[in-house]
Amino acid sequence: MLASQPQNFSERSEKPAVVFDLPKRNVSQLEIVSAVPGELALTRLNAGGHIDQLQRQYGLLSICSTSVTIDCAWVALGGSIIIGLPNGGPPGIIWELLVACLYYCLIAASIAELASSIPSSGGVYHWASVTAGRYGRVVGFFTGFINFYGWIFALSSIVFIPANIFVDMYALFHQETYMRQAWHVYLAFVLINVSCLLVVVFRNRWLPLIQRMGSVAVVGGGIVTVVILAVLPRQHASAASVFATWNNQTGWPSGVAFLTGMLNGAYTIGTPDAVAHIAEELPNPRSDLPKAVAAQMIVGTLTSFVFAIAIMFAITDLDAVLNTGTSFPLAEIYHQATENTAVTFVLLLFIILAQVGCLLGTYTVVGRCWWALARDNATPFSTFFAKVSIDLSCPIRSTVFCFISCLGFGAIQLGSSAAFSDLVGSFVILTTTSYLLAILPHLLSRLSTGGPNVGEGPFWMGPIFGPIINALSVSLIVLTNAVYCFPYFLPANSASEMNYNSVLLVGLVILTVIWWFVHGKERYPGPNVPSTDVIGQGIEGMI
Repeated sequence: MLASQPQNFSERSEKPAVVFDLPKRNVSQLEIVSAVPGELALTRLNAGGHIDQLQRQYGLLSICSTSVTIDCAWVALGGSIIIGLPNGGPPGIIWELLVACLYYCLIAASIAELASSIPSSGGVYHWASVTAGRYGRVVGFFTGFINFYGWIFALSSIVFIPANIFVDMYALFHQETYMRQAWHVYLAFVLINVSCLLVVVFRNRWLPLIQRMGSVAVVGGGIVTVVILAVLPRQHASAASVFATWNNQTGWPSGVAFLTGMLNGAYTIGTPDAVAHIAEELPNPRSDLPKAVAAQMIVGTLTSFVFAIAIMFAITDLDAVLNTGTSFPLAEIYHQATENTAVTFVLLLFIILAQVGCLLGTYTVVGRCWWALARDNATPFSTFFAKVSIDLSCPIRSTVFCFISCLGFGAIQLGSSAAFSDLVGSFVILTTTSYLLAILPHLLSRLSTGGPNVGEGPFWMGPIFGPIINALSVSLIVLTNAVYCFPYFLPANSASEMNYNSVLLVGLVILTVIWWFVHGKERYPGPNVPSTDVIGQGIEGMI
């Protein structure tokens, strides 16, 4: 690798730059600027084709902790359990969760492979831009927006969980006088969002430490909760009612009810691309990202599965749980199990502590999603949103935009009791659709005579297992996304009983099509995404 002749790299440069010439396909790039005679200052061009602007502050432990806290699987399961209970009762919750975790492991392996090759904050947006070859510009454009839509819905639904928990904690000690109102939950929702925004923007450098502490809260809180639910109840549900007695209240045949009920499990474990959006804040993203994805899948599957069994044994009155009148029956389940208001309060507090890292991590992810699109001139007002505060190591404007959007989507629950279910379903369908748009062309290219369009990273599944896992991932995404658009119950006689996930997906795609013809087709250049191969890996080792 030889240096080219000295040249001015920007009009403002007073000193000539020495630029290393690298092959344009599948490599990282490195600019070496001679700021002072005889000295070299390194400026890193990341896998997204941009000069680094964010501090690389996440080590392996921090990024693995972040993946675990963003998933926060057992809390997500408990917070959305009302979605799956009608689809078979306790056995439905347990076995639908396990199947969802298994098929998400296939998706996660495909994502880890791409993240290892192209560690960019754009995530699936950049991967689809490369894997789709000559169609990469348009495929990547749609993939990026669909992924962002999914994550903004994820943020809105996740904040609902602690907002409802706070209201439930207050209601525990005011059961005779308190009347729950939708605006009470929304007020808590707003306050939580404001708190998260302030931390992510002004205390961004605290996040690795917060995430490490948060992973302890997620795992430790889950263990303590399971122990309490196993020990305190004076009576438990029978093993048959937990594992075998099928109670389908959906109106669908049992097979369809099982598939639609997997939405609860998909929401529980469905964040495998989260840490990919923090790739440009890791010193060694190509090797660390696959490990973080694996940590999320392993910890998330184990904690959620054990927690599901514990709470199913703790439920003594399933009808009371189904008819709590809220989307979050955990307070009722805990109270049934412990018969003690103070212990129920403590168990709910464990959820709040576990959610801190999840909320902050999700805010970080969704802000990076929008910022990655903006810096490639894909969004409206892209120049405005692409700005980054170097001192705070945060794309503040993009993060604030996501904050405002989240408040708007959260307001939906003021007029719709089914808002949470719609947000959950939309998050799952939109994110997996974006995965599909990256994995499918990757599969097709690796089966072609020319071979895959991305270079091999440290985690590479090879020519045999890779295509099999990619193909299974694509097939399962298509099947489950179709099923998740079915009405939750039959018969669906009114508009309030419909499932609007398909409407949201089509509507958002139409919106993106319009933006493509208004702006993208002529003004969006596509990202400059060189994935890193062996040469790139060597360069990363120099920095």
